[in-house]
Amino acid sequence: MKKIYLLILFAYSIPAIAQVNTYKDAVAKKADALLSKTIAWRRDFHENPELGNHEVRTAGIIAKHLQSLGIEVQTGIATTGVVGILKGGKPGPVVALRADMDALPIIERTPVPFASKVKTTYNGAEVGVMHACGHDSHMAILMTVAEILSSMKSELHGTVKFIFQPAEEGLPPGEKGGAEQMVKEGVMENPKVDVIFGLHINAQTEVGKLAYRSGGFMAGVNGFQIIVKGRQAHGAAPWSSVDPIVTSAQIINALQTIVSRNVNITENPAVVTIGAIKGGNRTNIIPESVEMLGTLRSFTDADEKLLIDKVKLIATKTAEANGATAEVVILTATITRLRITTPP
Repeated sequence: MKKIYLLILFAYSIPAIAQVNTYKDAVAKKADALLSKTIAWRRDFHENPELGNHEVRTAGIIAKHLQSLGIEVQTGIATTGVVGILKGGKPGPVVALRADMDALPIIERTPVPFASKVKTTYNGAEVGVMHACGHDSHMAILMTVAEILSSMKSELHGTVKFIFQPAEEGLPPGEKGGAEQMVKEGVMENPKVDVIFGLHINAQTEVGKLAYRSGGFMAGVNGFQIIVKGRQAHGAAPWSSVDPIVTSAQIINALQTIVSRNVNITENPAVVTIGAIKGGNRTNIIPESVEMLGTLRSFTDADEKLLIDKVKLIATKTAEANGATAEVVILTATITRLRITTPP
């Protein structure tokens, strides 16, 4: 339950760190008492995952719980987002605590009784749905924090905003949502948020320990789409084609030089990954086009621009060298870069 205590620590830390120590034992006892409920929430969310902008059942459970605690609740923010506002009994700042809600289009292979068996349609194909990134845990943790803090309302300095964000993993094509849309719809106002905190579980961190670092912590993310257009032909006569598959293979290999030969990784890391490639439908037909989808991760505005510029340059010029064309579409960033400064 250390992560629950961490978020409560954040909520109390703005007025005075000393006050946190005063309530430490009380918070620990309350967290321990709610452990079975937290586990039950997490397993229920895990067994019943929903994709971004479709977290209807999930949002309903969260909203009902917050309302049962006497917390002011706002729903339907950025499509399915939920916000709870808890006003403390004493004056103080507005502290926001945030958790993400959506799952991923992945078939679950985990041999547990509460494994997801949910299937849905995503990008025109039937897919499994799974909480593979820990959002089920994040929601359960924040719901527990809300219950603990609401029980200490009279002693709370300031206001706590509980923000449950949909579509953190990205949006269905043509839809709006996620953190950016929540901000546009005023989630950081009324009352105005002074500081916001979140956490992310990590399977590589030993249970019972918390990890942190100074500086860059969570990268900014841009998705991208590359459409390579060539000329189709029979697979037995490749000389009649402008092969978009071979061209795409060259583009993918060349993209790997962006980080290895252009980013100063002694200052900041970066990532360029192709996550999907689609082209053709038969063994003996060279198709006329190939679509690739990928992700860019960076820690600075300068590196973000470098990655975008290099992806566009490499894709278009490699295609041109093969007699093909390439269209590059950069998708809106889905995660704001987080930088943490630790005191000396």
